[in-house]
Amino acid sequence: MTTYDVQQSPRPAGPPPRSGRWESTALVAETSEGPQEMAERLRTRAEELHRQEGAVLRLPEGVAIDPSDIDVEVSEDETMIINMGPQHPSTHGVLRVMMELDGETVLRTKPVVGYLHTGMEKTGEELTYVQGATNVTRMDYLSPLHNELVFSLATEALLGVEIPPRATWIRMLMCELNRLSSHLMWMATNGMDLGATSMMIYGFREREVVLSFFEKVTGLRMNHNYIRPGGVAADLPDGWEDDVSAICEMIPPRLHEYDELFTGQPIFRERTEGVGQMSQETAIALSATGPILRASGVPWDLRRTMPYLYYDQVAFDVVVGTYGDTFDRYAVRLNEMRESVKIIRQILDRMPTGDYRVQDKKVTPPPRGRIDQSMEALIHHFKIFTEGFRVPEGEVYVAVESPRGELGCYLVSDGSPKPYRLHIRGPSFVNLQSLPVMLKGGLVADAVAVISSVDPVMGEVDR
Repeated sequence: MTTYDVQQSPRPAGPPPRSGRWESTALVAETSEGPQEMAERLRTRAEELHRQEGAVLRLPEGVAIDPSDIDVEVSEDETMIINMGPQHPSTHGVLRVMMELDGETVLRTKPVVGYLHTGMEKTGEELTYVQGATNVTRMDYLSPLHNELVFSLATEALLGVEIPPRATWIRMLMCELNRLSSHLMWMATNGMDLGATSMMIYGFREREVVLSFFEKVTGLRMNHNYIRPGGVAADLPDGWEDDVSAICEMIPPRLHEYDELFTGQPIFRERTEGVGQMSQETAIALSATGPILRASGVPWDLRRTMPYLYYDQVAFDVVVGTYGDTFDRYAVRLNEMRESVKIIRQILDRMPTGDYRVQDKKVTPPPRGRIDQSMEALIHHFKIFTEGFRVPEGEVYVAVESPRGELGCYLVSDGSPKPYRLHIRGPSFVNLQSLPVMLKGGLVADAVAVISSVDPVMGEVDR
């Protein structure tokens, strides 16, 4: 908790100075984030040192660690603890990373979070299920449609409703396009972090095409509130096939350009190969998911291993790496975009006709056209959007594969129109705990590249 001790000097007698104001002095106590912060080595428990160094990630209950087992590379007076962040450039949001350094070598690292308090989960418990998608869409603001999807799937599991096939295919289409736009943003910012300023321009250029399509479909470029419990907010507009086909034609040649720009570039390879390595065993023990887990060689993708929507009906490859370094994490995301294009082309061919939302009057409001014609429809519309609909008692956990990993929603209903408990398993939050392992033994100059390779979104971390 931050405390302030402000003492203002008394005003001297006589007229104010020429500046027109009295000078004051303020003594402000040092701010502290408590146990989150990194303490000096001598004041750190052996268990914490072991955990930060990645030597032991899972210990049986009650097992004590002998402090003498920990290798002390340097003495306390030869190291220093510094802060990287919290600022948006380099740390990809208000992420604070405390580092213990021996010269330029990173000995220990500790991510400190909590600078972007949004209160999404508590806010979600005060909103109806109808309003819920407007709240969760703002967590991971680079993949808002996945946030809406996982909340809607959890609500629908409690409701026990069956979503029309067209609505499900539309959800798949929008989520894969969102995966494209998210990875394009990562390619842009990762390139900038490593000094490839051209990639920032290219990544935003391609992402803009996808966001323009989102705006045509949902009315917004981000934070759409488009995927809702019961289906989607509106059907796809006329000519959507041409727009999506144009995206599928445009992206692959541009990905080939990125491949040529980075993959064989000597400076890029020097900055990424062997940097921030993490083994399969360590990644699994740290509960890492998404591209950083697959870069370590673990073929875990919820779209394939625990299929949802209609992912079991489309063909695509799960991209994995070998060494689990920063280069592999780049290669995995680059090739995942190619697989997303492959999925989108199949959705184009298989999109059925029919309803875009469930025709259950308890869940779905009446069509707009009927509100002006029917008093009953007006009352129905008013009650849905003011009182919401009641969800049967129960609890459920649903997970989807977001661009950053396993995005889960734990939902508890007490039978009212509002969730009794809402908890989000944010992949960025969980993946950040892999930073101490990946950064240990590297250089400060490599820290920015490693943090970027995790691709954290702090809105999802500080829910």
